[in-house]
Amino acid sequence: MTSTPRFLQGIVPFEGHGQQKPVPLDPAPRCEVPSGVRAQTGYFRGSGSSGDLVCVVPARDGVPMRCLPVGARGAVHVSPRVVHDLDAGTVAEPQLAGPEGVPGTAVHDVGLVEV
Repeated sequence: MTSTPRFLQGIVPFEGHGQQKPVPLDPAPRCEVPSGVRAQTGYFRGSGSSGDLVCVVPARDGVPMRCLPVGARGAVHVSPRVVHDLDAGTVAEPQLAGPEGVPGTAVHDVGLVEV
């Protein structure tokens, strides 16, 4: 079995639009799973500069998969046991949710493996 790692990484400024309204990061790193393969999320690492709780929200075809809180000026690492299968043609991208009007900078690193 061969596998190809893919990474969605970046340091981006943000402004929160509400905890229930995740928005794509800009510039938005995106990954489309190639035809004939499947991808799995392997890990997530993230941090934020805001004094408020913000969440990085991995999305599958624009639909949030889960909410990964990044504490106030803190960091989080989610281990490989948090796995989501992504079928061929699926577009994966991180989004961000934070209190409305709260500015900051988000650091995100999402690891995918194509199998």
